[in-house]
Amino acid sequence: MHKLLQRALAAGLLACAALGAFAQDLLTPKEGAWTVRDFRFHTGEVLPELRLAYTTLGNPQGEPVVVLHGTTGSAQTMLTPAFAGQLFGPGQPLDATKHWIIVPDAIGHGKSSKPSDGLRAKFPRYNYDDMVDAQVRLVREHLGVKHVRLVIGNSMGGMHAWIWGTRYPDYMDALVPMACQPTAMSSRNWILRRLVVDSITNDPEWNGGNYTRQPRSAQVASVFFAFATNGGSQALAKAAPTRAQADALLDARLKAPFAADANDTLYHWASSGDYDPSPRLEQIQAAVLAINSADDERNPPETGLMERALQRVRNGKLYVIPASEQTAGHGTTANARWYAPQLAELLRTAPRRGGGGM
Repeated sequence: MHKLLQRALAAGLLACAALGAFAQDLLTPKEGAWTVRDFRFHTGEVLPELRLAYTTLGNPQGEPVVVLHGTTGSAQTMLTPAFAGQLFGPGQPLDATKHWIIVPDAIGHGKSSKPSDGLRAKFPRYNYDDMVDAQVRLVREHLGVKHVRLVIGNSMGGMHAWIWGTRYPDYMDALVPMACQPTAMSSRNWILRRLVVDSITNDPEWNGGNYTRQPRSAQVASVFFAFATNGGSQALAKAAPTRAQADALLDARLKAPFAADANDTLYHWASSGDYDPSPRLEQIQAAVLAINSADDERNPPETGLMERALQRVRNGKLYVIPASEQTAGHGTTANARWYAPQLAELLRTAPRRGGGGM
């Protein structure tokens, strides 16, 4: 993944020979980890050591930017040619020579602490507030960043961005929450998440989290959830216009290697249950550009929830990506080509309120 990203970004930088080795170094993602002692969760549970992994990219002297990944993802899923390759290159909105890009692995994800490390179902029951509090502490306490230019997140990362803006309103100039809404977890979005959770916990193989092999239910529920809430109706109709093609697509997904851990998966989806930043929307001070796609299965625009919520945000705008055979429903925002110009305009106009990042 890192090599693909480097090649995508280096094409533009190599045209500027004067940048040389320095520029190449900026394009090399650097991984790190920080251990928080006695981290207290919203439940009152305390973990003696919480490992928070992260990846940085770009110029440490540049404007800090925090990028937040989605459910089941990690920093690596935000360092793709489709996302980073559209944003971090020379002249792009988050040009790596001018920005210091920080991508945390959320609690329970990537190389950060998670149930599968050993505690299994005894791992603290974290929620989105816990995840965001840990991210802020990582950026502020460990990396020493006093203020960030932008917090941008996709799906779960978008919901985290809303929480950043409501819990830490002085900490950023701009917020870009994508593929999400600043409203209580509910409706189809929660119903299908709970079905994943219940499918795992009701499986005898789960055994209270103490299984000897991965419960088959975790993969089946994950495939079901993905088809039901991601991919885009037009794109799926194009990919599987006949029953035979639909069967082949489903069979391929069910037979594919499933590297995830059932306890981790259970925690991933359960952690969103009490998400609801709506009571604090008036507290947001950052300039907000909310980005959704018209075919987002989890956040259907026809409900009007986003428009009503944004009326309470003093400097908030909504950009809805039109649906087509080329978009991917909830997954559309993983490709930054659909909104790079809008992001660039936000960064051009958003006031700088922090007076420096480090």
